[in-house]
Amino acid sequence: MPRKEYTPEQIINELREAEVLIAQGSAISIDCKKIGVSDYTHYRWRKEYGGMRVDQVHRLKELEQENSRLKRLVADLSLDNSILKEAAQGNS
Repeated sequence: MPRKEYTPEQIINELREAEVLIAQGSAISIDCKKIGVSDYTHYRWRKEYGGMRVDQVHRLKELEQENSRLKRLVADLSLDNSILKEAAQGNS
């Protein structure tokens, strides 16, 4: 069975739908089948996106992208620094 990719907006809507069903007294496993995801996926989504609004999710994704870009930048600068140190030791 092919894996379906969900956007953050879809995930939040699915979580809200599941919360409504759970509040009505339905079991989590039955609710997960109704929205088309496994129990594990539901709990993982709830852990990552639970209680968030769509705009907060967009900001989170932006920050994650910026963080990964900055980590790459630091790694590149550290590599350049170590190369320069080795070159300076070779000239002595």
